[in-house]
Amino acid sequence: MNIIITGASKGLGKAIATIFAQKGCTLFLCARNEEALLQTAQALQLQFPQSKIYTKAIDISISANAKEFANWCLSYGTPNILINNAAQFIAASLLQEEDKTLESLMNTNVYSAINITKTLLPAMMQNKQGHIFNICSTAAIQAYTKASSYSITKHALLGFSRNLCNELKPYYIKVTAIIPAAIYTESWMNEQVDKSCMLSVDEVAEKIYTTSLLSFQNNEEEIILQP
Repeated sequence: MNIIITGASKGLGKAIATIFAQKGCTLFLCARNEEALLQTAQALQLQFPQSKIYTKAIDISISANAKEFANWCLSYGTPNILINNAAQFIAASLLQEEDKTLESLMNTNVYSAINITKTLLPAMMQNKQGHIFNICSTAAIQAYTKASSYSITKHALLGFSRNLCNELKPYYIKVTAIIPAAIYTESWMNEQVDKSCMLSVDEVAEKIYTTSLLSFQNNEEEIILQP
């Protein structure tokens, strides 16, 4: 299977890539940090030689880049699974954040997913198969004033996922919004947090993988994950 994962150099994206590489899938990974992305890909290829891993270091918050990445993936064939994982988090209220924060987060957290998805969809619709995962957050279903613009973008991504789900049902393409609470990643390592109150990247990645195995008649449209 061809699997596209954005934001794949670390954290949840890396965990998702790991579980699909373990199953021998062909992966198409992107991230902005080329060095980190290559390190991840090389480690996975060494650990799981049965998989094929292709990488492209690119900033998909830029519309043209997002479409370029999607078309690059299509040059290898139509994807079976797209995982829109790329995201940026800025902790600040609307009154505290710098100008253009919301615009910047919308480009990364929402428009990147929309632009990649829309570029891939004609081929997926023609095949009448596929599964799209949008990595949202519980900040998409409740106010999160400590990171207001982030919460706004996740509300938007969930809205995109819900509409897309209904639009693609006639084409047998499944859409799932993953809605996790806080996930313990590298970014939390220098913070004093209680890991027991957070999800692990591995359990979220495992849920995405097992959901991808459901038959085409079954789909979990929204999955809320709590520790």
